[in-house]
Amino acid sequence: MLVNMNEVLRPAKANKYAVGLFNAVNLELARGIINAAESTRSPVIMGTAEVLLPYGPLEEVSYYLIPMAKKASVPVVVHLDHGLSYDTCIKALELGFSSIMYDCSTDSYEENVRKVKEMADIAHSYGATIEGELGHVGDNEGSAEGSSHLADPSKFFTDPKLAKDFVDKTGVDALAIAVGNAHGAYKLPPKLDFERIRTIARTVDVPLVLHGGSGLTDNDFRQAIKDGISKVNIFTDINVAAVEAEFKKFSSMDKGLIDLIPAAVEAVKQESVKKMKLFSSDGKADLTRVPANGTDMEALTRLVTAEVIKYLKK
Repeated sequence: MLVNMNEVLRPAKANKYAVGLFNAVNLELARGIINAAESTRSPVIMGTAEVLLPYGPLEEVSYYLIPMAKKASVPVVVHLDHGLSYDTCIKALELGFSSIMYDCSTDSYEENVRKVKEMADIAHSYGATIEGELGHVGDNEGSAEGSSHLADPSKFFTDPKLAKDFVDKTGVDALAIAVGNAHGAYKLPPKLDFERIRTIARTVDVPLVLHGGSGLTDNDFRQAIKDGISKVNIFTDINVAAVEAEFKKFSSMDKGLIDLIPAAVEAVKQESVKKMKLFSSDGKADLTRVPANGTDMEALTRLVTAEVIKYLKK
């Protein structure tokens, strides 16, 4: 079923587990992720990022992500990760994405607040949720997620003193924080600032998000989740797993694409299953905040508001 982030992250925060965000720039990745979620009975967040759009245009990605989410037997959020522009975020909402991230983390604090607040109001009118970022998560060399290589990442760590102010002023539903994490594959073992995670978690009442999850140790994940992380972003691990499986399968020139697809899907599934079990989201599908009668008045109000806005625009 298609849900927004609040419906899967609020229970995760309350029960001390995390839900994975797995980017799916093609059908094979999406199939593997959904298969993993259904086999483990795990809620899942599936989507793409603005920097990945050259590999899978937003509109084309929406053709399979949203129907697959609606059809799934577990809660699935369809999320735009690291939306860098106003227009891309709006397009995602219009296409039916149930959640977006508007990343204005490289702007000044005041501009970050202003822009994210404006987008939060719009997203909520669609019945969608929004994630913001305070501080700035950089990128390891060769990262598919971006090219922001920081000489001293600690200068861009999230300031706990500003976190509550940012959440209160913007109305974001989740907050991405910078605590020593980075996108892509780590060349050296990262050192996460767990005390900073704990401090921020005590300061704000929204779920916290850890970007750059691929390459962290199992103990890093367990500690970060224990300290207050409710959403973990993964891409590099499933991306690499798919390619490695295809290389193993491709033994001679008489192999075609259809010989490689099942191997890629299964590899993505297995890697996603590992993460879901590690995050302890397995078996938590039924904790999603969807009332038994299927009517959430807060969500219904947002949907009615969205329909009124669309009508007035005509």
